[in-house]
Amino acid sequence: MKEYLTQAFNGEDLLLPIILSTALIILAWILGNILTKILRKAIHRQHKGGIEKVVTLIKTPLKILIVVIALTFINSYFKDKLDLNTGKAIFLFIVFTITWLAIAIIRSIKHFVLSSYNILDSDNLKARKIHTQMRVFERLLIFLVSFIGLSIALLSFDKVREIGLSLLASAGIAGIIIGFAAQKSLSLLLAGFQIAITQPIRLDDVVIVEGEWGWIEEITLTYVVVRIWDKRRLVVPINFFIEKPFQNWTRQSADILGTVFIYVDYGFPVEKMREEMSRLLPEIPEWDGAVNVLQVTDATEKTMELRALVSAKDSPKAWDLRVRLREELIRFMQKEYPQYLPKARIELEKDNN
Repeated sequence: MKEYLTQAFNGEDLLLPIILSTALIILAWILGNILTKILRKAIHRQHKGGIEKVVTLIKTPLKILIVVIALTFINSYFKDKLDLNTGKAIFLFIVFTITWLAIAIIRSIKHFVLSSYNILDSDNLKARKIHTQMRVFERLLIFLVSFIGLSIALLSFDKVREIGLSLLASAGIAGIIIGFAAQKSLSLLLAGFQIAITQPIRLDDVVIVEGEWGWIEEITLTYVVVRIWDKRRLVVPINFFIEKPFQNWTRQSADILGTVFIYVDYGFPVEKMREEMSRLLPEIPEWDGAVNVLQVTDATEKTMELRALVSAKDSPKAWDLRVRLREELIRFMQKEYPQYLPKARIELEKDNN
């Protein structure tokens, strides 16, 4: 037996190292499964939604990390006896796995937190705040973790380290060049961080940007996607929302006022339209019952301008309410008071001859 072990460790017979390594890897994988089950039970005690998503994201990189740790022990034990040169490969594998696990943990935390906030609720102001913050922070942290992991991996190569030292030696010139080159990118990243904290916009906010009306659909580290009402997408640099003015219709709440303008002749009985408007609004489901006002807001040499002011819970309902109310008020005028539709008056001078 002693002679067999000596032969195995001298490289003449690799059967024993292979068996031991395989057994250790299998044990590590079993340990990973056990830890995953313990994690699932611990998280299930929270009785929250999105739990399975958390476990699904973490379990695979966690198992692989345990296996990599086992491989590290195997490598340190057998590398001298079998003259192995796998240290750098295992180091890179460890860096990759830890980076993967860190990203999975960041995404798991996001899913765990957001499981308590449904952005589809009617009163979703707080949910939109949390969703916006978590998604921007998620992208920022994933970028930083990926950058750090890639840097550590590259610095393990001698050539890359020499290049890094050369750059540090000429840091004065290189710093200025890199500073100018990265200025725009850094400003975008800082703008994304500022938006996550101050939140001038949130996911699903109703905004008017560059004359376009739509919803905030996606916020990344460098740009924002606005879903226009006709299903187009407007892609805007994220620093636009820090540097330039724009309209946000849902900054504090989603409810909004809508206006309808009607032009009538001077003889039109305004009170009759007020009565008709009060009768119509309860029959329109988009009206929230808060505001019902009809006023004469202007008078020209030809017509009176009537403004109907109404309210709705959100801007899409306000649009539908305005369209429906405008149609009904015009129909009322056509049916009951067609003689008071706007007229063009012409006075003809009599010819005395």
